[in-house]
Amino acid sequence: MRNVLFIMCDQLRADALGCCGGIIDTPNIDALAGRGVRFTNAYVQGAVCGSSRMSTYTGRYVASHGVRYNRIPLDVGQRTLGDHLDELVGVRPTLIGKTHMAADTAGIERMGLDRDDPRRIYLAECGFAPDLRHDGLAPGKTGDRVDLPYNDFLRQNGFDEPNPWRTANSVRDANGEFVSGWLLRSSAHPAIVPDELSETAWLTDQAIDWITDKGDDRWCVHLSYIKPHWPYVVSEPYHQLVDPLDLPAPNRSDAELDTDHPVLRAFRRGRLGSTMSTDHVRRTVYPAYLGLVAQIDFHLGRLFAELDRLGRSDDTMIVLTSDHGDYLGDHWMGDKDWFHDEIVNVPLLIADPRPAADSTRGSTNAAVAEAIDLAPTFVEAMGGDLRSTDHWLEGTSLVPRLHGVHAPADAVAVCEEDFGYLEMSEHLPVNTPVAEQRATMLFDGRHKYILCETGPNLLYDLQDDPDELVDRAGDPSLATVVRDLREQLFTWYRRRANETTTAVVHRHEHHTEGSVAKAGVFIGYWDEDDAARDGASHLL
Repeated sequence: MRNVLFIMCDQLRADALGCCGGIIDTPNIDALAGRGVRFTNAYVQGAVCGSSRMSTYTGRYVASHGVRYNRIPLDVGQRTLGDHLDELVGVRPTLIGKTHMAADTAGIERMGLDRDDPRRIYLAECGFAPDLRHDGLAPGKTGDRVDLPYNDFLRQNGFDEPNPWRTANSVRDANGEFVSGWLLRSSAHPAIVPDELSETAWLTDQAIDWITDKGDDRWCVHLSYIKPHWPYVVSEPYHQLVDPLDLPAPNRSDAELDTDHPVLRAFRRGRLGSTMSTDHVRRTVYPAYLGLVAQIDFHLGRLFAELDRLGRSDDTMIVLTSDHGDYLGDHWMGDKDWFHDEIVNVPLLIADPRPAADSTRGSTNAAVAEAIDLAPTFVEAMGGDLRSTDHWLEGTSLVPRLHGVHAPADAVAVCEEDFGYLEMSEHLPVNTPVAEQRATMLFDGRHKYILCETGPNLLYDLQDDPDELVDRAGDPSLATVVRDLREQLFTWYRRRANETTTAVVHRHEHHTEGSVAKAGVFIGYWDEDDAARDGASHLL
C-alpha cells in the first residue's frame, strides 16, 4: 500500500450515517463503505476524546498508556503510530486537525532536546508531523486575542476581531441578536460563517492542498475533523436538513431514569444528562448535529474527487472512524463518558484498493474490532514488519479481514473510563474515593460486562436487548456468563504489554536452549562436555 488517508470525526455516532441506517443522506461516506468494509462492532478504548485518541494513536489500551482523561499528558516514553511508520516504512504521518494530545513537557525537558529538534516536535505532537494542528474549542475570554491558524484564515476573510472562532461558532437568533454557540438554543439557527469558511471546509481545503503538493511521494495523513462535536451550530443550509418531528425516538426507558445505581444515577442527575434529556433541547440540538454530519460528508466528497483526479484513489487506503459518539438524550444522558453503544461502538469504514480486498468490497464485518487495531493495520498495509512492534502494539491488524480472512473467534473489546474528572462525580455518594471513580467494559460480541468500582457491576445482552435497557447482572440464569466475563477481564488486565524495551520475538530468541551459555553464563552444566554440546567451548 502506497498511501493512507486516516479520517477521524469527533463525537460521531455510527447511526448518524446513511450506510448505518441514519436518517440523513451521507452519499460520499456511503460510497466509501461500498468500496470497502464496514465494521459493525468497532469499539473505542476510552469513552472520552483524550483517552480514546491516545489509544488509537499508540495502538495501546488506556491501562497501558496511562492517559485516562482529557489533558492528561502522554508519557514521553510511549511510542506512537508515527514512530512505528517512520522506523519501519520511512513515512512520518502528518496531522491536519485535532489530536487532543497533551505533551509530557517535563519528560521532554529531561531529554535535553533543542527547541528546533524534530524529535522534540514529534514527542509534543503525538508522533505526527504537525503540518496543521487544530484542536478547535478556543473560547478564550471576551476581548482576548486567540491566535490559531483557523482564526488567521477567518481574519483574512473579513472576520477581523480578537477571536473570530467565537463568531464562527455563534448565530443570530430570530430577532437578529448575536448568541453564542455554546448555548444550546443557538442550534436552531445557522452559524454566522458561511459553509465555505467553516472549520470543516477549511480543514478539507488544507488536506486537499497538502495531498496535491505531495505529488508522487508516499504519505500517511491524519485528517481529524473537530465536528460534529459541540458547539452544535452549523452553517446554512445544513442547519435545517432534518425536521425535528422526523427524529428517531430517544433510546431510553423509565426504568433507566429510576435506577438506584450510583454512577448511572449521577450521570442522569448531572447537568449534561438532565439538560440533554429534555425533549425540547433534544429536538433543537439533534438536527444541528445531523447537519454537521451532512456537512462533513459533503466536503469529504470534494476530497475524494480530488484523490480521483490525482490518481491516488487506486493506491491509497482510506479509513473513516470516530473517537466516540454522543448520547443526545439517549439513556437520559448527554455528551459521552459511559459505555452504551451510542458512545463506544463507533463507525469504522476501511477501503483497501488492492485486488486482495476485492472479495470484501461493500460488505459488513460483525466480528469485534477495536480502535487500537488501526495502528497495526496501517503498519502492515504500508509494508512494515509487525513482529518488531508486538511489545508495543496491543491491537491486531485488520488487513486479513479486509482480504477475507475471519477474525479470531475469541476477539473481545475493552473500554475504560474515569468519571471522577466529570461534574457528575459531585452526584456520587459522599466521600467516594477517587480510585473508585472508574469502570471498565468488556464486550465479547454479545454480552457487555461493566466492572464498576462504584456500585454494582452491570451486564447487557445485546442479542436479546440491543438497546441496552435492561441490566442482567443479577439474573441467576446468567451467573455463569458474568463469572466468565469477569475472568476474561482479569485475564486481560494480567496480559498488558508493560514490558516495552524488548520485542517479544527477541525474548523468545534469548531463551532458546543453550543461548545463555553462548552469552557466557553457564548454569546447570555438569562438566566440560555438557557445556561444549551447547557451543560453550570457550569455557574449556
